[in-house]
Amino acid sequence: MPKKDECLLTAEGFLALEEELNELKTVKRPQVIEAIKDARAQGDLSENADYDAARSDQAELEARIKKLEYMIEHAKIIEGPKKGEIGVGSTIKICYVEDDDEEEYKIVGSTEANPFEGRISNESPIGKAVIGKTVGDTVDVESPNGSYQVKIVSVN
Repeated sequence: MPKKDECLLTAEGFLALEEELNELKTVKRPQVIEAIKDARAQGDLSENADYDAARSDQAELEARIKKLEYMIEHAKIIEGPKKGEIGVGSTIKICYVEDDDEEEYKIVGSTEANPFEGRISNESPIGKAVIGKTVGDTVDVESPNGSYQVKIVSVN
């Protein structure tokens, strides 16, 4: 079980966070600073919508930088699972038993999860159910909408 302040990441997820942080600090931050300077040059700041927008952008940018720095500082890079066993970092293909639909997912830490890209968290109902299982296993998935079964078709 991870510590409360640990941020579970795959190696590729860690690199993506570092790249985003670098982009925000070296490209976006100077752009926002320039936008603030330009807005100040327009005069009266009390009714200057450009200045307000630039300051809002700066606040959002700095909050994201702070969050990324925290996640990187508390990152725990996840080692790949044992061969054939599902763990964080595994790409799996499952078949929903009820309707025979197949789906492919990559199991990642909650920070990297993006269901629209097929990246599900190890803390999600399917993630919890399949961790530690192998190809051919049929598992019960407990979700807020009820229980269902999936069969593990492949693991990479």
